[in-house]
Amino acid sequence: MYARRRHVYFVMMGTCLTLFVLAWGVVRLWSVPVAVGMCVVAMVIPPLAAVVANRRGPDDRWWDDPSGDPKSDEWWDELDGRRRR
Repeated sequence: MYARRRHVYFVMMGTCLTLFVLAWGVVRLWSVPVAVGMCVVAMVIPPLAAVVANRRGPDDRWWDDPSGDPKSDEWWDELDGRRRR
């Protein structure tokens, strides 16, 4: 799933860059308001791409990964009612 999210992120960011370059390189010659509109759409894409890239899937098990600090891991395991082996 990570590769798919990364692929979607790069497609969205490529679309953003393409819209921006086309807006001020080509479209502004015919219509400045349309070029500004394209830039507004391009402005909305990066935050959405970040949300898509950082979304956790149902198969991502990030909550029970050990942190590396034995004392903290022991404390969290005690709170979760689990015993460490």
